[in-house]
Amino acid sequence: MTTRDTQHRTDQDTRVTQNTEAVWNTETEKVLTKLKEYALGPMRFMNLLSCFELGIVDVLRAEGPRTAVEIAERVGGAPAAIEQLLLLPVKDEFLSQDERGRYELAGLAHPSAADLGRVLPWMDMIKVICLRQLYWLTDSVRTGTVVGLKELYGHEGTLYSATAANDDLRASWSAMMDSVTDYIDGWFFANLQVRPGARILDLAGNTGLGAVLTRKYKAEADPAVVCFDFPEKEAAALATFAAHGESERCGFIGGDVFDGVPEGFDLVLIKHFLDMFDKDNVLRILRNVHAALEPGGEVCVLVPSHPEHLADTSSVDFFPAYFLGCTMGEGGPQKVSTYAAWAREAGFEVTTAISQDVASMPPDMVPMHGIIVGRKN
Repeated sequence: MTTRDTQHRTDQDTRVTQNTEAVWNTETEKVLTKLKEYALGPMRFMNLLSCFELGIVDVLRAEGPRTAVEIAERVGGAPAAIEQLLLLPVKDEFLSQDERGRYELAGLAHPSAADLGRVLPWMDMIKVICLRQLYWLTDSVRTGTVVGLKELYGHEGTLYSATAANDDLRASWSAMMDSVTDYIDGWFFANLQVRPGARILDLAGNTGLGAVLTRKYKAEADPAVVCFDFPEKEAAALATFAAHGESERCGFIGGDVFDGVPEGFDLVLIKHFLDMFDKDNVLRILRNVHAALEPGGEVCVLVPSHPEHLADTSSVDFFPAYFLGCTMGEGGPQKVSTYAAWAREAGFEVTTAISQDVASMPPDMVPMHGIIVGRKN
């Protein structure tokens, strides 16, 4: 090879290297950076949650700047471990550290107690219900069952049946759902029309809180509300009605929605339920509701959904893995237009199909909800 050939090869190699670096610095770099974020996500999550669980945030809020030694004296653990744990929240500006080594609240000084009251139940639920079970997400998708529940609890079924026998699951899931209900019900009932004296069925109404809240938000219509769920929920529902002074206008019917829906109601509410199922089961539920209603009767569905443009929501970050790997082995959010199409397929005339305005939602809120109202003609 001549000197000229050698120089030509060197020039070619240089151009290839430059081109590779150019690719690395654009699309490849974006993808690798995003993959790193995914890889570090569980570690970052538990690091921060531990700061709350240990009481570090509470100590700093109540007492002001404290060293790692002082924090360790109050919450337990070695000062060196506390220092390690606080590196990440200082990096992310949740906390700050001064030149004397004292830590204090930075970003975490801004959210109100109500803000954290929304966020922390979600974080606890993700730890207790999701992180462990999602180890078996791949197997759950392959089998259509919640493999994690069987591996961890010996339970063959769904999360909702597992909560009956496992206090840790029930407490964590209930706290998260109470937080969601507190937030979303104002919007839901503001968009719900109820005729005076209406007879309402709260389908899959669990322990009766939904019936009580319907009475609260629609007091001017004075509806009679019945909770419909598995018979074993009756005692808890009746206790809920009694505790809220609603025993006279709220009732309970035991049954299984897949076997049929009670008749004699003007309006059937389906809240936080249809998203648990794939299309075939959603249609079974909606068709059973349609069969139970008299002409003119309505169904109103409140359901987590996702918009046409996926970048506008966090629903798809959470719910697919949650339903497939942690709760049902099926289900997940759909577009509001998809739920509306399914309601039509079940025989309803869809009169309302709306989504939450993302701009009006708290920045920490995960679910984006939709409302679909259908009438039986």
